[in-house]
Amino acid sequence: MQGTKLLIIFILLSVSGAQAQFADSLEVKAGTTGTIASKDYQPLWLVSNRFGVISDRKGDLSTHAMFSNKHVLNENFYIRYGLSLYNNNQFKDVFIQEGFLKAGYKKLEFRAGRYEEMIGELDKDLSSGSWGISGNARPIPKIGFALTDYVDIPFTNGWLQFKGQISHGWMGKDQYIPNAFLHEKTFYVRIGKKQLKVYGGLQHYALWGGNRADLPKINSSFKDFWNVFIGKEGNDGTVVSPEFRPNRPGDHRGVLEGGITWENDNMLLHVYNQSMFETGQGITLKNKDRLLGFSYSNKNKLLKLTAEYITTKQMNDFFPLNVRESYYNNGIYLTGWEYKDRIIGTPLFINKQRGQHYFDDIKPFDWSQRWDSISGKGWNIINNRITGIHLGAMYALGSTLKARTLLTYTKNYGNYLEPRFEPALKQWYTLQEVTWQTPLEPLTLTAGAAVDWGDIYSNAGFMLGVQWKFNKLNQ
Repeated sequence: MQGTKLLIIFILLSVSGAQAQFADSLEVKAGTTGTIASKDYQPLWLVSNRFGVISDRKGDLSTHAMFSNKHVLNENFYIRYGLSLYNNNQFKDVFIQEGFLKAGYKKLEFRAGRYEEMIGELDKDLSSGSWGISGNARPIPKIGFALTDYVDIPFTNGWLQFKGQISHGWMGKDQYIPNAFLHEKTFYVRIGKKQLKVYGGLQHYALWGGNRADLPKINSSFKDFWNVFIGKEGNDGTVVSPEFRPNRPGDHRGVLEGGITWENDNMLLHVYNQSMFETGQGITLKNKDRLLGFSYSNKNKLLKLTAEYITTKQMNDFFPLNVRESYYNNGIYLTGWEYKDRIIGTPLFINKQRGQHYFDDIKPFDWSQRWDSISGKGWNIINNRITGIHLGAMYALGSTLKARTLLTYTKNYGNYLEPRFEPALKQWYTLQEVTWQTPLEPLTLTAGAAVDWGDIYSNAGFMLGVQWKFNKLNQ
């Protein structure tokens, strides 16, 4: 929290002191979004993949005020900063959703703070969500460096490019292991400089460090960080018995990603694949779990189409049950791949926070309770074995209306400890959203309706939002 306060002070000083020095582009937004549902929670696509700004309640108002600015020092250097404040939960919950500073030289960027980010080569508007970071949870506070776009590898005449990033983050106190760190890095290589391009990359994430008073101390030295960085086996304090082989410190997960794009002046075609893994078991051709997608974009008018096939049912079933992976779960970091009660990756999985609405006997863990009241009582992610189809479309309706449609069908198999998903539970999720650019140009209205139904639950919800936006460009 102290670091967040210092960041806000720095941003405010930057706003007051830098305006006269550089060309800048100021953007200010303010608005509110009302949501109402037939149940005590919202349909999936009204609340998910919105960076945690919509509360999962029967009815609420999400009011926001935000600004961002970019100063261009010259053609190579720039500074960006921004701040977003939200008020949710019947005006009781005020939080900083974004508060960041970014400084860049060409495509190399230094980043600090909370900032919205979806990691993966997917369509950010229509995809069901990346397996790594999908934009479902609030931004995690981080500091790091990134190549924001592909850069040429020397001596390849532009045919070979690469990009990547590395960050260090803080998971906060609302975890089973409080104050754990986030390690995050990605690396991508792309071949081609004309219409056809082929790319491949790796995403690696790890939760590590942190401590709780009623458990043995977890080490967080530079040696432990290095072991996390390279995925080396080592005892970080969690191996308490000599007969157990040391595991990799922390809670690791990753994504192998690859795809092909074909682009001309009129359209973009994109085929992509994400294969997930959490140990070395998953890095094999035997692993059939994946997100396989296709997208089409028309550059001459607002038209985008996306189709995805998702399967995580296998989950390394070619290994004995006691050593298989359980995606987004971990035996030490029991919170798993979750931040502020929201799954960080795909929202098609179900955690206990969401599952309490569907099943009477499911209650979210209270992470402040003693370890023996939590440990051994099941995984936090209760449904991570699924198969499904996801379809999305974005299109224009005349000159002032644009719309987004999502349709998702899943079969849910729970996890290996959840018999309530036997046989598999079928579920549909839908969303229809329309945005109107009013004649008062700074003002936009957004309306949405979602209907979900199936073996897990049935629910309908509605959304109505208004936003005022101000842009100013100073040269």
